[in-house]
Amino acid sequence: MTTEFDLVVIGAGSGGVRAARMAASHGANVAIIEERFFGGTCVNVGCVPKKLFSYGSHFPQEFALAEDYGYTVKGWDFDWPTLRDNKSREISRLNGIYQRILNQAGVTIFEGHGQVLGGGKVSVGETVLTARHILVAVGGKPFVPDLPGREHVRISDDLFYLDTLPKRVAVVGGGYIATEFAGILHGLGCQVTQVYRGDLFLRGFDQDIREFIAEQMKEQGVTLKFNADVASIEAINDEKHVTYQSGEQAVFDEVFYATGRIPKLDDLFAEGAAPTMTEGGAIKVDDGFATSIDGLYALGDVIDRVQLTPVALAEGMWLAAQLYGEHKPEAAMDYHNIATAVFSHPNIGTVGLTQEQALARVPAVRVYKSAFRPMRYTLGDKQERSLIKLIVDDATDKVLGLHMAGEDSAEITQGFAVAIKMGATKADFDATVGIHPTAAEELVTMRQGVLVQA
Repeated sequence: MTTEFDLVVIGAGSGGVRAARMAASHGANVAIIEERFFGGTCVNVGCVPKKLFSYGSHFPQEFALAEDYGYTVKGWDFDWPTLRDNKSREISRLNGIYQRILNQAGVTIFEGHGQVLGGGKVSVGETVLTARHILVAVGGKPFVPDLPGREHVRISDDLFYLDTLPKRVAVVGGGYIATEFAGILHGLGCQVTQVYRGDLFLRGFDQDIREFIAEQMKEQGVTLKFNADVASIEAINDEKHVTYQSGEQAVFDEVFYATGRIPKLDDLFAEGAAPTMTEGGAIKVDDGFATSIDGLYALGDVIDRVQLTPVALAEGMWLAAQLYGEHKPEAAMDYHNIATAVFSHPNIGTVGLTQEQALARVPAVRVYKSAFRPMRYTLGDKQERSLIKLIVDDATDKVLGLHMAGEDSAEITQGFAVAIKMGATKADFDATVGIHPTAAEELVTMRQGVLVQA
């Protein structure tokens, strides 16, 4: 087997696989190194299994709703190992698909730990590979702060392989991963307390959406403990005794930490071979994903720009075209108006600027909001609600942001993201005939906006 390549990629996650495959399609001789699993965090311990669990956690709600429609649902039970193992089987299938994609593209696969040695060389076990270009796409890993009892903490990876489902759970963190996990675990029947040191979780999202999600989660029965942080954790008789910094104590069966992710740089660079890093500990790159070392590139979560799978995919395609494509990209990667979703309970879909961000850029905006009870819940007593919000530049009529919380938010937002990326105005939205009766039609029927000035 050859050890000389045009491109060596370290990390077979979304960005690495896409870059390797596209580079090979442009005629490059490519190798890829992976030490854990093909598909990266998203496929194995991230968005894919998380969404499968999210689907599973909604069935109790669906069973209750079915009775409002005349169905009798009696004696249902939930078997955690069935959900867990069916998920694992699907993930194994996806692993195989990623390997087949690489093989079919002609990419040489090396399994083991890759380390950048410098001078265009990478080691994997006892083998040394040489390449004109080296790409680091190793992704990130969960961050857990240093605290007494840290060894008793579970991280996000652990949720997908638990032997048994705990009855009482603390989820520490205020980002989208913590909020998603809190909703999933609650839906599966756990008693959940989400602990966050700030006033309100989901920092960086629109304020109205943040407040709405908090209200809905409380309504569902999740305990939200804001302005609180864990001081220590002690394990006693299979229980986790948590002491908060306030001195208050609580007992849980498991404590999950979802307090952010950091670049996975463990033993990645040999001595003297590391490139310049950012203040936050990520690999520093320019607009072309080049590091401070000639021929060494990085992309995806390890550069900590936008930690989303589709972004890593786009970065990988961009770099492969730049290095080996017949038609080079005319501009740098565009990170504006990237749509995203949070599979919390209820879901969030968002694209563009929040109200707070918009007012930092333009003098005045018009804000359109619609809060409503989805039609499918009107036959019973369940008080499930949705919130839709548009942010419009008052001077240009351009839609700057779209934010939705509620059923099917992600699916609805994806379509409207195209319009916003193209620069749609509120007049364009108003001129679009809605589909009735749907929740999505609210986005083209809202007429009463409120002027808000910076």
